[in-house]
Amino acid sequence: MHCPYCGEDDTRVVDSRPAETKIRRRRVCGCCGKRFTTYEAVERPLLMVQKRNGSFEPFDRNKLLIGVLNAIKKRPVSADQIDAMIDRMEAQYANEMCSTVTSIEIGNAVMEQLKVIDAVAYVRFASVYEDFTDVAGFIAAISALDAPKTDDPMHTQG
Repeated sequence: MHCPYCGEDDTRVVDSRPAETKIRRRRVCGCCGKRFTTYEAVERPLLMVQKRNGSFEPFDRNKLLIGVLNAIKKRPVSADQIDAMIDRMEAQYANEMCSTVTSIEIGNAVMEQLKVIDAVAYVRFASVYEDFTDVAGFIAAISALDAPKTDDPMHTQG
């Protein structure tokens, strides 16, 4: 690891600790003596999403996060809950060594988890995701709230 101050590669780790999904490392330069922090994260395989039209694009956590945040607007749901939900989804896809997942699988997984987190957020997300064109769509989504929960809402085929 090169020192950001003097450019030397004579650095050593003086402290390591977990930080969210990364490892935080405090380092000291053997040449100039200055300290700096680095973060180490596990590199996950690239996950491609197959869209409804058949095209593929890389999984974009921020795009999914924005969609879910719109559904939870003014609801008693924290951003941490949503981050944890998306973390679980990403971890499951990585653990299953999935290289592709359909947008339908992602949307269904989000809806199943939102059913548990907040019913109103679930209906909001479903209305956009399912592209409701009439009241019947809303009625069906609300009726699904009473349906039995699946054992594994993020089950995917890879």
